Amino acid sequence: MSVSMRDRLVRIRCRLMDVVSDAIAAVRVGSPSSNRLRVAGAWCVRLAPYEGAGFHVVLGGSCLLLPDGGGAPVALGPGDVVLLPHGAGHVLAHAAAEPAEVRRAVPFEEVRDTAVRPPGPGPEVELLCGKYRLDRSRTHPLMAELPQVVHLPHRAGAHPELRAAVDLLARELADRRPGGCLALPSLLDLLLVYLVRAWMAEAETGAWPAVLNDPVTTAALRAVHSEPAAPWTAGRLAAEAGVSRATLARRFTALVGRPPMAYLTWWRLTLAATRLRETDAPLATVARETGYGSPYALSHAFSREFGITPSAYRGLRAS
Repeated sequence: MSVSMRDRLVRIRCRLMDVVSDAIAAVRVGSPSSNRLRVAGAWCVRLAPYEGAGFHVVLGGSCLLLPDGGGAPVALGPGDVVLLPHGAGHVLAHAAAEPAEVRRAVPFEEVRDTAVRPPGPGPEVELLCGKYRLDRSRTHPLMAELPQVVHLPHRAGAHPELRAAVDLLARELADRRPGGCLALPSLLDLLLVYLVRAWMAEAETGAWPAVLNDPVTTAALRAVHSEPAAPWTAGRLAAEAGVSRATLARRFTALVGRPPMAYLTWWRLTLAATRLRETDAPLATVARETGYGSPYALSHAFSREFGITPSAYRGLRAS
């Protein structure tokens, strides 16, 4: 492979992964929270549904995760990681838990940050349990497509970056050192990225793994996400993808679920909402950064999409 071709593929990959980064950044708010849980014997804890995403890392031992609603139990072993991207309620329990025990599960809040040793023999289990805060008003379709439970069992050689993040988390928790208050939330943010990447790599069905493997659709997505404020037209996006407008429209719509220009509008308004939430930038600046010619044009489009003016939206986020 020539150097120029290799460099081009690297640039393409970096831009492709930016679509994933943008999908996560669009919904992430605040910092993740986490707690260590050490239990032994016969134990069951319940985690209530959450307006965000939950995760568990098994640092030692094994246990069961039982989703609310009768979902199949998930056996978790050492090194396993599980993400509940839609905040589904669930129970964590010892590996041999009976239905009657599960029904008596105690709230997680009663046992977190403590060493609990219920009566009875049994191996000790250590977990890192936590939550990501998400704003679901602007959920990217990639994030919306994630299943209720993403289980990534520990397998030698699989997802090395995820395994490295888990190892670093375990070390950071085992020995609190200077800078840990910054290192831990940063590692948890990395964990979320690696979990989404790993799910995409292993997913056998779903639209977005297929989207990001389609060269025509990804070329248009790269263009939109790299330069959302550019004066894109259907023709320019088709030229970026190297196909006709009709071909781009057909393939993009079939995979993404909306036409290219409709996706562009939605993404621009999603970015505008993020800027309004996270910055004090004037509306004119937000409009310019998101491809709108004036504050009035942005306000009109924003109100049509979200049913609220940009100023009112910013006020809600500040309250």
